[in-house]
Amino acid sequence: MFQIMTPQEAAALVRDGDTIGINAFLSLANPSRLQDALAARYAESGHPNGLTLYCASGFGGWDERLCADPYIAAGAVKSIVAGHFMSMPAALRMISENKIEGYNMPLGVMAQMQRAAAGRQPGVYTRVGLNLFVDPRLEGPGLNERSKETWVKLVEVDGEELLFYRAPKFDVAFIRGTAADPNGNITFDKECVTADALSLAQATKANGGRVIVQVESLSPVFTRPRNVIVPGVLVDAVVVCPDQHQIIQTDYNPSLSGDIHVPPTHMDYWMGRLRLSGKRGEQAANLSHEIIGARAAKELRAGDVVNIGIGIPETVGPAAARRGLLGSLTLTVESGGIGGLPAPGLAFGATIGADVITDTSQQFDFYDGGGLDICFMGGFEVGSDGSVNAHRLPGRPAGIGGFANITQSTGRIVFCVNFTAGGLEVAVEDGKLRILREGRVRKFVKAVQSVSFSALNARRSGQRVLYITERCVFRLGERGLEICEIAPGVDLRRDILDLLDFDAAVATDLKTMEIAL
Repeated sequence: MFQIMTPQEAAALVRDGDTIGINAFLSLANPSRLQDALAARYAESGHPNGLTLYCASGFGGWDERLCADPYIAAGAVKSIVAGHFMSMPAALRMISENKIEGYNMPLGVMAQMQRAAAGRQPGVYTRVGLNLFVDPRLEGPGLNERSKETWVKLVEVDGEELLFYRAPKFDVAFIRGTAADPNGNITFDKECVTADALSLAQATKANGGRVIVQVESLSPVFTRPRNVIVPGVLVDAVVVCPDQHQIIQTDYNPSLSGDIHVPPTHMDYWMGRLRLSGKRGEQAANLSHEIIGARAAKELRAGDVVNIGIGIPETVGPAAARRGLLGSLTLTVESGGIGGLPAPGLAFGATIGADVITDTSQQFDFYDGGGLDICFMGGFEVGSDGSVNAHRLPGRPAGIGGFANITQSTGRIVFCVNFTAGGLEVAVEDGKLRILREGRVRKFVKAVQSVSFSALNARRSGQRVLYITERCVFRLGERGLEICEIAPGVDLRRDILDLLDFDAAVATDLKTMEIAL
């Protein structure tokens, strides 16, 4: 039988050395009040300490003062196992400085590992991650010298190479929902995502652990059975937090929870209420990004099922809306949204006007099974062979997120990246592109520092791959990158070839890249 507790009482249920499973998708559905209480307890007593935190995506608030970052920075945490780290700046810094252990694995696989734990299964066997950084033959999931734990093994099943990912064991689950009914059944009516709340609760109870749920309110009405996300039989403690936000530090947005359905004609209005991620959210629209998004949107076909990643790819959805394409597409996001338009920035993972919001692990079952027709992804660097690093740079283990699952299973892949970064400025005059200032960082390199996407895998599976920049388009050829389009006003030698430290092939049928904003 569940108990209603204060945040402080709930935090007291966490013991030294516990593994806490956190149900969140970055800042979405994040049980931040539970984490605040844990930070306060540690600051006062030095307990609990030696914690391991596990989350298939990430669980930060994009600010060191929010969510888990305060008690991570204070020293309460020994190890973090996550799919993405960029929303957790303190955790990212602590791992980069080799002060705590950090492990990074594909988000979809981590969600499935959690589900395997719910049934007391040993783990997950999959092709996802082969020939990528997580493959033990390359680097493995450890992010620094401290990180020696074995999470992934190379195995052979019926003559085929696979990776085996070990299932986690949880002592505590931190979950956030919207309301608890008289039986402790948890609903997520105002949440943007459910993440994998049910499998986390099941996995924690299977290990004899404690399930703690933060909610906005207690409902005196018994919940309709189909609306229950976490059954009360799995819940040990309910913490009521009337002031919890749907998204950290933002007002409630009914278009993100499904309280209202958004027709294509209203998408621009609702999109305008959200900020793009990172510095893009604080600046005017970046012209080079808009050029990339507009060109990338041309790859869409009526009837496509689509995934759009974070970063520059966020411009593809609005470009598709401006072209009147949304009605003929089904856009998805890895957190579980199907239909509608993926939300950008701090709301990434939410969907404006979704038709369906499913669990993250189920969404990745769909992705791994070839459900996507096309995906749009970003990247830190692109190698001459066509491989992409989208998860790690020196001192910055950002995390792979859903990138590996999505790019290993989708037939058509479009990478959206600037040709150079760090100060790039461009203009469009009379239909021609002018490069006003070149970026300091070259994004196209001879060999990537770490492999998020394997060109070798893509060639073997027959995937069609494009790399769209603001000045040209590359495609994946048999021997590596091949320039197949060039923007008007761009000089092939001066603006492209002379800025590469490798010899790139140029297509014999080189075409003009359309610049249409």
